[in-house]
Amino acid sequence: MKAILQRVKGNTFIGKGDSNHWVVLDTVKQFGGSEAGSKPMELVLIALGGCTAMDVESLLKKMRTPADDFRVEVEAENAQEHPRVFTRIKIVYKFWGENLNENNIKKAIELSQNKYCSVSAMLKKTCEITYQIEINPD
Repeated sequence: MKAILQRVKGNTFIGKGDSNHWVVLDTVKQFGGSEAGSKPMELVLIALGGCTAMDVESLLKKMRTPADDFRVEVEAENAQEHPRVFTRIKIVYKFWGENLNENNIKKAIELSQNKYCSVSAMLKKTCEITYQIEINPD
């Protein structure tokens, strides 16, 4: 696997990996950016959320546990000093639907967190990751 990043202007870049899809990376104007794309650390959280969400969706489909809607929200705390790595990450899994099988949902999330999600496995080596499950939240 590899990725390339191409400067567009100042501290604004576009990057693509083996899937051949471009992503805009940027920062605040104070640091030479245009504020026209996601910051790299935001993309790490998006990658974590996407990795575990895709795992859970696939697992729930195999378990015949459909949800009307499904959302993953990811929050992180950073170290105060540079490098400002993540020190804590919290993932909130939200499901909506009638007659949801909570045991299957819990099992799918545990499998994602403990076996399948590569992004989570990497980040767990440097920070604490916790999660919670919400069924039909307001």
